[in-house]
Amino acid sequence: MNNLKQILTYVFWTIFSLLAGVVYMRIVLGPKPEPSTGFLKMFDWAYDVALIQVGFIIGGIIALLYILLDVLYLKQKLKNHSKKTIIRFLMIIVITAIVGTIHYIFEKVIDII
Repeated sequence: MNNLKQILTYVFWTIFSLLAGVVYMRIVLGPKPEPSTGFLKMFDWAYDVALIQVGFIIGGIIALLYILLDVLYLKQKLKNHSKKTIIRFLMIIVITAIVGTIHYIFEKVIDII
């Protein structure tokens, strides 16, 4: 029963990480552009694909880093702490900021992506 609870907890944090990745991409891409007319109308789906695909990739990286951090470090440190959930939530936000900064540096400064 304890393993099932642990797996469900990681599933919850993974879903939260994926949402954090999509929110980050929404911030980077900005608001959805107005629909095109004529021939360019067939490219209106590109915004949604970029938002979901890249957002899930970044969210997956955030989830992987969070799970590694939790298994290797946080689980022992927060064993008897009263605000475990808040600290874990803040850790995902911090990891999201770090991954977002690295993504920005790779995309805009170094021009790798």
